Amino acid sequence: MSALRVFLVDDHALLRAGLRALLERRETIEVVGEAGDGRQALKLIEEAPPEVVVMDIAMPGLNGIEATRHLHSTLPETKILALSMYDDRDYAYEILRAGASGYILKDAASSELVDAIEAVSRGEGYLSPVMAGKLVEHYVRGAPGSTTDQPPELTSREREVLQLVVEGCGNKETAERLGISPKTVEVHRAHIASKLGIYDLPTLVRYAIRKGIIKA
Repeated sequence: MSALRVFLVDDHALLRAGLRALLERRETIEVVGEAGDGRQALKLIEEAPPEVVVMDIAMPGLNGIEATRHLHSTLPETKILALSMYDDRDYAYEILRAGASGYILKDAASSELVDAIEAVSRGEGYLSPVMAGKLVEHYVRGAPGSTTDQPPELTSREREVLQLVVEGCGNKETAERLGISPKTVEVHRAHIASKLGIYDLPTLVRYAIRKGIIKA
């Protein structure tokens, strides 16, 4: 039986090294690559798709939610396990909605991480007990099913522009990073403001933190 091919995505090199060392103790798992940000991860994963991607949520440039959305669309057979320090139901809801098959906290035991990886590789879902309890409570109260709780539907490009803007990039730098014109960036920013009803940067930053787009 061949080893399960796993790819690690996290912006902390020491954490990735620790995860690699932990997982490679298992004969049934092979860490085939790693990346420190979402854009690098997409490039490397699309070149050689693994079976499971362990994905951090809050990363600069392109966060884990957007990277997950891209991967789920282009490589649906590759399963994604979110690994996060945040026991926040909104973060879990956003990345599961984007296409992740599971959500586990970074302080979980090593055996739980292995169990979660193996579960999502089989096509099963996995939630850490803490997050499962929070999401069940949220659903029982009916909030995720209500129209008021549904987040505004930004396009993929609008979400990319949003992240760069709240990270402090001006229109010119955002345009250069995304390969579009500054005028197009302005149009996207106007659409974002209109859809979210947010017209000042501090409130936009708070929104991005709440949605797991950037770190607090």
